[in-house]
Amino acid sequence: MSVSPFHIAIPVHNLAECREFYREVLNCEEGRSSDHWVDFNLFGHQLVIHYKPKTEEDRYANPVDGKQVPVPHYGVVLPWEDFQNFADHLRNKGIDFIIEPYIRFEGQVGEQATMFFNDPAGNALEFKAFKDMDQLFAK
Repeated sequence: MSVSPFHIAIPVHNLAECREFYREVLNCEEGRSSDHWVDFNLFGHQLVIHYKPKTEEDRYANPVDGKQVPVPHYGVVLPWEDFQNFADHLRNKGIDFIIEPYIRFEGQVGEQATMFFNDPAGNALEFKAFKDMDQLFAK
């Protein structure tokens, strides 16, 4: 089975600020847009930010590896060689990490690098990389 791009649409209460974040911080190429939404190329996948008025929803997290992983979250699996450069790029852009970049399962099946941070609307993002991409779904 070949890998196909995914499509994800997320709500943002601050369209202009998030537009700048995805374009300038994450370096996503901007596609179509309107007054209420903007398409982006997120590492070959279609991300659409849609305006939605801000609400006071409770934030939730699950404990994983002694860290609080935000739920829900979305993101991209990067090539192993690109992960550290992207993490350094985010640090240089002043990103405040929810979970700093670190290695999980080091030396084991499923060894992966992961990091979490929020966009300006509070949407949680996870970027990760697998040392061996064949282990993406390994048990």
